[in-house]
Amino acid sequence: MIDSIHSSSGEVNPIRILHLEDSAIDHQLACNALKATGLPFEVKRVDSLFDYKQQIISSNHNLVLADYHLTGFTAIDAWSVTPPGFAGPFILLSGAIGEAAAVSAIHLGIADYLHKDELFKLGRVIQRSIDVRRIALQKEAADRALTESRHRLAQFANHLQETIEVERASIAREIHDDIGGSLAAIKLDLAWLSRHSSQAEIQLHIETASAMLQHALGASQRIMRDLRPSILDQGLVAASNWLMQSFERRTGIKTVITTIQSTRNHAKDVELAAYRTVQEALTNISKHAACTQVKLDISDFDGVLTVEISDDGRGFSEIEFNKPDAFGLRGLRERARSVGGWLDISSNPGHGTAIILSVPFENAKASLEDGGTL
Repeated sequence: MIDSIHSSSGEVNPIRILHLEDSAIDHQLACNALKATGLPFEVKRVDSLFDYKQQIISSNHNLVLADYHLTGFTAIDAWSVTPPGFAGPFILLSGAIGEAAAVSAIHLGIADYLHKDELFKLGRVIQRSIDVRRIALQKEAADRALTESRHRLAQFANHLQETIEVERASIAREIHDDIGGSLAAIKLDLAWLSRHSSQAEIQLHIETASAMLQHALGASQRIMRDLRPSILDQGLVAASNWLMQSFERRTGIKTVITTIQSTRNHAKDVELAAYRTVQEALTNISKHAACTQVKLDISDFDGVLTVEISDDGRGFSEIEFNKPDAFGLRGLRERARSVGGWLDISSNPGHGTAIILSVPFENAKASLEDGGTL
């Protein structure tokens, strides 16, 4: 059986109520209670599970009032066939349900419970349930928007990193081909002048110019290695060894390297992420750690590539890590996510810092198949 009642209010957007009730008298009492609240409403009564399923799927109700015990089924049965996309609250309005059963129903997701002896509270219960549901929907929408925003931000960060690497490679090639070629030509000309001049003063100027030229050549080579680490062509271990040795020569801080490797080949973008992690960590250590030793451990067993770099320096607090300008480590976390991994940072003031990059092989597989490039 299906019947409908409309309130006399002239409101444009009434509350559309589906009333699951097999007693016409109780239905009328509920409608009278609704009229007394002054709320604009449209109510449709159904008394079978079949009619309920038809109405809840095909109509645009935004609230359900349901008796608990009905002929041949219960409100829990009706709740179980309610579509997940139904946006309105589901409220029990019953005189034959105990408190324990009502609490259990609410745990299932039912919005509220009201005893039929307390129909004078119906308007407040409906309004509260609608408000709670609206807030929940707003939160879900905000959470979805936040998730989408984070996803777009991660995509942008990944695109930015890729763009930066491409630009770095382009600049490195220009330095090698243009500046490097010009410096090499100048070196040849200075050598020719040195062979064809015997004047001491000219020789002194040539020697000075040669020394400055050698410094420029060394600087250009160092810049090229920083921009595009061609040593990565020899593998992550070789490139990391070179980084650590250069760091030790430059800073005087002792370095210890441990590697446990299989024969597995890693995607180039994964190795680049690991290389940049070590590079950024060493930069931070040289600036802030005030340490006496740096350790690097590289392992790719048990299905995960793990790169851990640690120091025995002063460490830092959570507040320091969350400073607005702490972009270096945050950038490394985004880079780790872009290759399907994650970055863990452990640090306490006075007890050093450990940075651990982990990339599961199955997450990196797509990158390997795509033939990631520097």
